[in-house]
Amino acid sequence: MNVLVEVAERIALVTLNRPDRLNALDFATIDRLQALLDGFEADGEVGAVILTGAGERAFSAGADIHEFTGSVRAGVATAVRDFVLRGQRLTARIERFPKPVIVAVNGLAYGGGCEITEAAPLALASERASFAKPEIRLGMPPTFGGTQRLPRLAGRKRALALLLSGEPFSAAHALEIGLVNQVVPHEQLLPAARDLAGRILRHAPEAIAAVLAAATGGLDLSIGDGLALEAEQFRRVAASGRLLPGLEAWAARRGRDGRALNPAG
Repeated sequence: MNVLVEVAERIALVTLNRPDRLNALDFATIDRLQALLDGFEADGEVGAVILTGAGERAFSAGADIHEFTGSVRAGVATAVRDFVLRGQRLTARIERFPKPVIVAVNGLAYGGGCEITEAAPLALASERASFAKPEIRLGMPPTFGGTQRLPRLAGRKRALALLLSGEPFSAAHALEIGLVNQVVPHEQLLPAARDLAGRILRHAPEAIAAVLAAATGGLDLSIGDGLALEAEQFRRVAASGRLLPGLEAWAARRGRDGRALNPAG
């Protein structure tokens, strides 16, 4: 199978499983990831997703060039429909997913593999990981959102240096520009990702979804509209009926004398 899935302790571990092709993203793999995310969203037994790659060499080296070449050969409209929009739908889905998606970059993350990392709300990298935006070497721009998300993460000038050179960069540089949250020893990559997911999953699913929606959605808004989005997410959580019992339980545990640390802003 081109994608492996293992669910334990409310964490779905999803592994790109084409190691002989450096886990290249062919159409079937992209479609499978989309279908899995649809299922995870509706599954109350899944609270977070970790996405990684099989083998020791790559998270994903990007799009399957052989398949992509066939689409280009069939015409521009076919290539846009079958390749560009398919990849953009996947990265948009990851970016807006209502449950945390943590990318665990275990090796190469080039092209579409880097774009998945950009789209995910959280990412950890092995010290062996490397990244690149090599599309310009093929005579094209990135097509799965790389021209849009990397400048938002790294800043325009730093992003353009990577986008226009196509040169690989290290896990340490990925951390420096905000592409990943942490760089860890290779053997600690999945344990660290599981630990991060576990620390998130201590909290209410409604609150997690609200934070993801407000933080991601607000990036493209003015501060005023972002604050309105934040207020709307609060309304949704409060209307669920689960906020007040949580506040009362906190007060019961900590006492009402005002000496306990206030967890709210």
